[in-house]
Amino acid sequence: MRIVNADLHCHSIVSDGTLTPEALAARAHGNGVELWSLTDHDEVGGQHRAAAAAQALGLPYLCGVEISVTFAGMTVHIVGLGIDPDDAQLVAGLAHTRGGRERRAREMAEQLAAVGIRGAYDGALKYVGNPELISRTHFARYLVETGVCHDTHEVFRRFLTEGKPGYVEHRWATLGDAVRWITDAGGVAVIAHPARYAWANATQEYALFAEFKAHGGRAVEVVTGSHSSAEIVRYADMAREFDLAASRGSDFHSPDESHTDLGALPYLDGRLTPVWELLAHRVLH
Repeated sequence: MRIVNADLHCHSIVSDGTLTPEALAARAHGNGVELWSLTDHDEVGGQHRAAAAAQALGLPYLCGVEISVTFAGMTVHIVGLGIDPDDAQLVAGLAHTRGGRERRAREMAEQLAAVGIRGAYDGALKYVGNPELISRTHFARYLVETGVCHDTHEVFRRFLTEGKPGYVEHRWATLGDAVRWITDAGGVAVIAHPARYAWANATQEYALFAEFKAHGGRAVEVVTGSHSSAEIVRYADMAREFDLAASRGSDFHSPDESHTDLGALPYLDGRLTPVWELLAHRVLH
């Protein structure tokens, strides 16, 4: 396997990143990325811009998305790579998934107001490129701006997560729907950053992998910005156990917030099947 500096998970202002698709393409190219994908949350509106910017730079590109899923009462993210961003079923499914975000955001703001943090909804909106995609990250940036917290990591320790002020549960797409939308749009479904999910026990995680595979999911993010070296080893083993390909992506959101820059990840274990080997025919040059 030729070692490839692929970065197949990042976000632009179209969802909750701070850079434009064009700026991300330039940053990826400048950092030596050899295969790139923009994977905005529940939205494909930046795909044509990202693809055009990548092609202008000679950077091979895979159209992508990250879909929010409710599984076992938790929010799980499924990345889709090599999708057709104009696929009607995918576009309609994502629109439905986004539908509850405004109501959820207003409830989050009400909870924050109850603990003395006022104006959070309007404050979060200042950071939103697409109002349909207002999210916890936008609230976090407002709480940093107003001095409530030092950085966004502190925000998520103190607010906006289960059991803390500002947390509002939302039912997203089902796992089966997300995998089907991605697959029917010509792409490959990938479990995103699996170490991020706080399962009550290992049985729940195995259930996710088993159901994902049964629905036609084909890959898992082994190397990602939030995985430790031990977690990379663990999910490399899980990829082999479930016969899944391996993906690699920084989950980059912002130069000021992200732990890992585009293209700065460890390489995949050479014993794994890289997800891009399944998608050679979908790469845009």
